[in-house]
Amino acid sequence: MSIETQPAPATKPAPGTAPAARRMTARRRLIAAARKLREIGSIASAVASTSHPYMAHIVPMRRCNLACTYCNEFDDVSNPVDINEMKRRIDHLGRLGTSVITISGGEPLLHPDLDDVIRQIRKTGAIAGMITNGYFLMPDRIERLNKAGLDHMQISIDNVMPDDVSKKSLKVLDAKLRMLAEHADFHVNINSVVGGGTAHPEDALTISKRALALGFSSTIGIIHDGSGQLKPLGDRERSVWDEVRRLTRRSYSRFNGFQEAIANGQPNDWRCRAGSRYLYIDENGIVSYCSQQRGYPGIPIADYTTELVKKEFLTEKSCAPNCTISCVHQVSYIDHWRAPQHSTVTPGGAGHGESELVQIQ
Repeated sequence: MSIETQPAPATKPAPGTAPAARRMTARRRLIAAARKLREIGSIASAVASTSHPYMAHIVPMRRCNLACTYCNEFDDVSNPVDINEMKRRIDHLGRLGTSVITISGGEPLLHPDLDDVIRQIRKTGAIAGMITNGYFLMPDRIERLNKAGLDHMQISIDNVMPDDVSKKSLKVLDAKLRMLAEHADFHVNINSVVGGGTAHPEDALTISKRALALGFSSTIGIIHDGSGQLKPLGDRERSVWDEVRRLTRRSYSRFNGFQEAIANGQPNDWRCRAGSRYLYIDENGIVSYCSQQRGYPGIPIADYTTELVKKEFLTEKSCAPNCTISCVHQVSYIDHWRAPQHSTVTPGGAGHGESELVQIQ
């Protein structure tokens, strides 16, 4: 039977569990409407002024409970960042006027004071997001995230059945998705992947359909290997990629032109605003252009200034043509039409030669 008509075993609801999508109660509709208004306001502010970051990723926890082979953003030994230090770093992002602060890792749900991290983000007026593998989600934990004020959650699911590359499988996580559908008041996005030698490209379509059936949004990513070069998708992978894109055509994908070149293994001609509109703050509180260029510009967030934001806005990054970091592309799109860049920097951070995952929305 085709993938469209035969669901994977993991998609079958547990006994006594309704397979319907998440219920949009009046309360959830009000929360979603308020969130949308804040998002519109943040975009309007970004269009009006280029002197503040739009999005920052901040790492409260480098340790992760998993070890996906394509990931270079985790270890299994690090301690959580002290909550008071996390609050100071978030306040510095607030001082800079950051619109969206997303908690990354590692696995952020391992941090013992994560709820306070989220509350501190909301106190700055920023939109609070989180990227998680979902393993530690339970109904009571989801309710705590609701109360803390989380706005967005993303979970990447790499395959239907776990393998040596990734344990982030639909088989393992489907029960967590049903919990989210039942309890989460925040927006949930499920990201699937193709490319980079994934054994079963069709898994991405199964995962995307399951996400949409539960009432979540869905995106698809491309895994590149460690050669450092963009490689076009194969025929099977491209077919799946195109089908998922058709399923999710109402998402932000219609605003992104860069993903077609990435899928074709071609460079992009664009103005990267990393270090300005987008900041990556690692577990040591150091600002980098992105997760794959750690150490550049290499300035503590406590010392980051509006003047540096303005400087980096006009700084061309030599790694930009072959960049596959989706969030940086998307944030930079806000300013694609203005401010040609003058000075040039050639970063060479920790991400070189490592496998990387790019989310395509």
